[in-house]
Amino acid sequence: MDKLVGERVVVLGGSVSGMYAAAALSPFYRDVVIIDRDELIGVREARRGAPQARHINGLLAAGARAQEELFPEITAQMITAGCPQTDLSGTVRWYFLGKRAKQVRAGLTNVAARRPIMELHLRERVQALGNVTFMEQFDITGVVSNADKTRITGVKVSKHGDEGASEEIVSADLIVDCTGRGSRSPVWLEELGYERVAEEGTKMGLGYATRHYKLGSVDPFGTDHSIVCVANPVVPRGCIFTKTDGGTVELTTYGILGDHPPVDPEGFNAFVKTLVAPEVHEAIVAAEPLNDVVLFRFPTTMRRRYERLTKLPEGLLIMGDAVCTPNPVFAQAQTLAALQALRLRDALRTGSAPKAVDFAAAVSAVIDPAWEMTESINLSFPDVEGHRSLKLKMLLAYMKRVQMATHHDASITEAFMRSAGLVDPIHALMTPSFMRKVFKNSRPEPESSSLRA
Repeated sequence: MDKLVGERVVVLGGSVSGMYAAAALSPFYRDVVIIDRDELIGVREARRGAPQARHINGLLAAGARAQEELFPEITAQMITAGCPQTDLSGTVRWYFLGKRAKQVRAGLTNVAARRPIMELHLRERVQALGNVTFMEQFDITGVVSNADKTRITGVKVSKHGDEGASEEIVSADLIVDCTGRGSRSPVWLEELGYERVAEEGTKMGLGYATRHYKLGSVDPFGTDHSIVCVANPVVPRGCIFTKTDGGTVELTTYGILGDHPPVDPEGFNAFVKTLVAPEVHEAIVAAEPLNDVVLFRFPTTMRRRYERLTKLPEGLLIMGDAVCTPNPVFAQAQTLAALQALRLRDALRTGSAPKAVDFAAAVSAVIDPAWEMTESINLSFPDVEGHRSLKLKMLLAYMKRVQMATHHDASITEAFMRSAGLVDPIHALMTPSFMRKVFKNSRPEPESSSLRA
């Protein structure tokens, strides 16, 4: 049995990151309080506070394993509830550099569900923990500290939508900020006299649009679960077309640097027709649309470098998208949040809450490999601003050869997806034996100079 670390912990934010944090915290605090601006309990549709929930969200293989560790048997529960299971290198049909990769089942599994349905399952499991209270429809207006501002002792909240509502204080031994990219922690820390946290990122000008369907006479999947076209410098557009819960299919298509999918049905379909997987367009024009096209703009990636601050107040930990929002095309955010929650749980098992600077370093260690990988790939697009060192140029050239090799060797697809799925580090793709196999299977291939008509 785990030893209690404190009486009350408050989790700011009731989204996926907040649920992972609550699961990690619950065994160590007598009371766990989750505060969010939205209504949460029983909600099955996208919330106002999570506009990206209208689009495809997904767990990578490492995230699915971490989620199962935080919520044992949740995978089986979601499958029983109608969420399909997939294998990242076996039932996902990948298109790299315009050509289809070889596939092999490799145990890189996860469960596909629309973001609101995933949140629903997670919240139901958190509700069942027994020591969790949801404070729904409350605005978080600030933090409270001790007299010398070395410890955060609570948060200030007021009822959302009630202009006359009085502010109240929720005291806690620990506050965990899971409020996402819009986190106010940088402002709160500055107001308390702490150094401004540095931010970095890459301007991607990404825009992605989503629509849901019931398949008609054309089923492009066969034995596959998803079809993914990965954007590349020649064709900087891509898509994820996937089966999801309730027998529906979900299509998110994207473009970078302002080349965004139109939201009118004809324009949307025309955009999809330019992709390298013709079966996606053939399927959607024969399918029944279930809703309108919705666009989400993602101007820049973002990482807040809390680990570089020499001092932070105790009693405040920051995780999830509040620290880092990587390029959503790579579907890393939820996985990083789950892995950070495991780090939090491990720290609490020592018998005390982690020091703020130590936890910031632990979160950074989780983020580093994923951030370095995807920020490098972002710079493979020549019009994306950023410094390209000789080392980076060599890495990008090699990763291009890896993608080319997936067209011929399924074992390379497996290894690549183990790395992309954050199961293995990227340097696993750079052993001498693997590199020999990559170069053997990656002969130069002609590249299309334009989008498909």
